[in-house]
Amino acid sequence: MKVKERMQHRGVLLLALLTLLALTSAVAKKKDKVKKGGPGSECAEWTWGPCTPSSKDCGVGFREGTCGAQTQRIRCRVPCNWKKEFGADCKYKFESWGACDGGTGTKARQGTLKKARYNAQCQETIRVTKPCTSKTKAKAKAKKGKGKD
Repeated sequence: MKVKERMQHRGVLLLALLTLLALTSAVAKKKDKVKKGGPGSECAEWTWGPCTPSSKDCGVGFREGTCGAQTQRIRCRVPCNWKKEFGADCKYKFESWGACDGGTGTKARQGTLKKARYNAQCQETIRVTKPCTSKTKAKAKAKKGKGKD
């Protein structure tokens, strides 16, 4: 009978420990939401600035937000392949690349704004260009790929 009681005590302790862990996790998530100006925050209209990398022009950095007299900084990340002309917080849906313009040696495509993060000021449509690839490079790549079969 004592063995049965010990097993019950262990079960109750295990259940209490799991409940405590779940509550701790829920409180931590709620604190994160409040910290970022989420639904639990006393301030509703946060204005967030751009993500400023800590070193160089990409990587981990901070974004500063203000709401009335309150100021907060949150961690953020600027991708290293972002286009500086339109910023890392403006997300666009791009068309396919157009044909190569022989006069300029570039090809272009247009993007339509899909999402503006952190109230960023974004253009509705943008146009980007890149140099045309030469046909000799394309042929050399094709030959490399065929030899590996």
